[in-house]
Amino acid sequence: MAKKKTDAEAAKTAQAPENEHPNKIGVKEASGYMLGDAANLFNLTYISSYLKVFMTDVLGIAPIKAGIMFIVTRLWDCINDPIWGVFVAKKPPRKDGKFRPYLRTVCVPLGLSTMLCFMPWNRLTDNQGLLLLICYITYIFYGMMYTGMNIPFGSLGSVITDDPKGRTLLSTFRSIGSGVGGGVVSLIAPLVIFTATGVIDQTTGKAIKVANGTKMCIFGLIMGVLSIVFYLWSYFTTKERVPSEAEPKVDFKSTYGGLLKSRPFITVALAGLLISGQLQFNSFNSYLYKNYFCNTNLSIVGTICNYLPMVVLILFMPKLVEKFGKKELCGNTSVIAAITAVLLAVLANNEKFINFINPSTGIFPAWLFMSALMLIGFGYTFVSLTCWAVVMDVIDYQEYKTGLRSESAIYAVYTFSRKLGQTIADASGLFLLEWAKYDSKTAGVGFITENGTSKKIMFICTIIPAIVYTGVWLLMKFGYPLTKERLEPIYAFVREKREEAETA
Repeated sequence: MAKKKTDAEAAKTAQAPENEHPNKIGVKEASGYMLGDAANLFNLTYISSYLKVFMTDVLGIAPIKAGIMFIVTRLWDCINDPIWGVFVAKKPPRKDGKFRPYLRTVCVPLGLSTMLCFMPWNRLTDNQGLLLLICYITYIFYGMMYTGMNIPFGSLGSVITDDPKGRTLLSTFRSIGSGVGGGVVSLIAPLVIFTATGVIDQTTGKAIKVANGTKMCIFGLIMGVLSIVFYLWSYFTTKERVPSEAEPKVDFKSTYGGLLKSRPFITVALAGLLISGQLQFNSFNSYLYKNYFCNTNLSIVGTICNYLPMVVLILFMPKLVEKFGKKELCGNTSVIAAITAVLLAVLANNEKFINFINPSTGIFPAWLFMSALMLIGFGYTFVSLTCWAVVMDVIDYQEYKTGLRSESAIYAVYTFSRKLGQTIADASGLFLLEWAKYDSKTAGVGFITENGTSKKIMFICTIIPAIVYTGVWLLMKFGYPLTKERLEPIYAFVREKREEAETA
């Protein structure tokens, strides 16, 4: 049974302007939520961007074995994610809320797990079977802790406020947090974790660098500690305003059965699979910068190109969403990312074009590659900034259609779809590296002409994004049905239901 409004809360509601939502939030609280996602990305970006490099180049594990590991560990997620979803959903709220407590209880083991994934275990043993087993254990531990944080953290956004404007603000600031967390890793890690060999590549004239296991471990420790600080900061600066049931009764059969029949959820889950998969696949650009362009610092430039459009457009996002709608913005702008990615895939793998534009080296120009990344970033920005608000809309839609509300159950399935996307990206990328004949023994030899390895890496890093960005555009333009107009009665229904529960 929901608690009745206190006299102070009732007075506050009565004094609120007629057009102001009673659960309105401001920038201060949105910033607190933002820090939580920055903490998420300190861990996730470093793991997703460099664990593959660590396994292949530091531990010497073959790409195909690393790819199999990512597939097998995700099989455990088929069990782990629903278990976490059930556990979070059925646990009654505490004094500090239903979802906030996880920010302070899971943060330490999650931060620790990031460092453990990058421990230079090869200093203790050179047994490849044992090293691979350690990778399985540490990565599974990380995955369990990340899920234990991400499901309640994602669910938290839907109970901080039920104000549509507030949710757009939360989603926008969460995306800023993603940019901060991901940007810190992407901008700083390449400067720290690679060590110069003193050898100059004859094709490009660039100094060759290799991954340093000790530095990778230290950087993992720093990211883990930073994430703990940011999670706790987020815990102390957010509040749950939308009440949760004191004794939750969740019908998971009906909930999950309803999701399988829900076009909005299925579309969002598929889009989440592609979005998360592409974010994960971007990490293979580390191999491209290292072995094609022979310039690991291009990781920094690439990060700037990806995030600069977001920085420019983020100030206008709330007004644009309010005027046009989330579905409309995503569907009409993501086509820019799709077209650019397809053109890049065509041109970057066309020998005649490359020899025409850069005849001296026969290498696709880095400046043109970066320009394409920036244009892709512009077209993809609206999808990136609104994706979490879209999930909140789907939660409301499910309650509107079925009368059932279970944030954690829906987030568990959505989280799994994103993890599945990451798995497909990691496994397919590593299998394709095996096809490209990538060998950790030649990981530091610069532009590899033998077997066309470097050119195959360029093919891998351009053809997959072309397919994925096209898929995201098709889903958001033609698949996702919740237009601005269709969401209005849903918002009204959910708000009315909340008010009835609060006054009961």
